[in-house]
Amino acid sequence: MTTAPPGAGPAISLRKIEETAPALVEHYRAAAVSLRKHGMSGQRAAVYLVLDHSGSMRAYYRDGTVQAFADRVLGLSAHLDDDGVVPVVVFSTGIDAEADITLAGHRGGIDRIVAGLGHMGRTNYHLAMDTVIDHYLDSGSTAPALVVFQTDGGPTSRPAAERHLRKAAALPLFWQFVGFGDRSDTQFDFLRRLDELAVPQKRCVDNTGFFHAGPDPRGVPDDVLYDRLVGEFPRWLAAARAQGVVRG
Repeated sequence: MTTAPPGAGPAISLRKIEETAPALVEHYRAAAVSLRKHGMSGQRAAVYLVLDHSGSMRAYYRDGTVQAFADRVLGLSAHLDDDGVVPVVVFSTGIDAEADITLAGHRGGIDRIVAGLGHMGRTNYHLAMDTVIDHYLDSGSTAPALVVFQTDGGPTSRPAAERHLRKAAALPLFWQFVGFGDRSDTQFDFLRRLDELAVPQKRCVDNTGFFHAGPDPRGVPDDVLYDRLVGEFPRWLAAARAQGVVRG
C-alpha cells in the first residue's frame, strides 16, 4: 500500500474498476460519496475483512449475503488501498481460513474460500483478532488499517475479546464491527459495550465502531452501509495520531 499525498484521488481509478470488476462500479461510486462526506477522500489505509463462520451464519453464506457484503467492502477498499486485494480471515471456534479477495476475482470469491471447510463452530473473536494483528505486524506496514469485522453474535469468551481489543488500541488498527441478524438480540450488547470502553482508563484511543446491519444486510443501501463503515474512522485517526499510534 502506498501513502497518498494530501488531496490525492482514489487509490484505484474508476476506469480500472470498470475494466477489472464492472459489477463493483456502483459500490465504488457510492463509497466515494461517503468518503468525501467524512473528509476521507484521498485517505490511504489497509482494509481487512473478518467473517463469522459459526453455525448460525449458514443461511447468510448459502443465500449470497456474505458474498454481497464482501463485494461492497472491496468497492470501499479500492479507494483506500492500491493493491486491489483485501485479506480475509474466516473464523468460528478457530481460524477456519485465511485468504485474499481481489477485484478481478471477486465473483464467487467467498464461496471458493469456504468451500470444503466443513464444521461451522462457535464464535471466538479473539483468535480472529490475533490473526489480523499478526498479519498486520508481519506486513511491516505502519499505515492505518480499517478492519471490517462481521459477526452475527457475541463471542464465546468475552474477556478474551475485550483483552485483545484493549491491547490492539496501541496499534494502527480500527475495528469496525458489523452485526448481522435480529436487532433485538442481546448477543450484540457486548459489542455495544466494547464500543463504549473508557478512554484512557481501558484503552489509549477509541479503536472500535459498531453497526447493526439487521436481518437482511443486503437490504441496507450502499450509502447507509458506507457511511457507517467509515463514519468513525476519521475521529479514530485524529486521536491515534495525537497519541502517536499512527505516525504521519
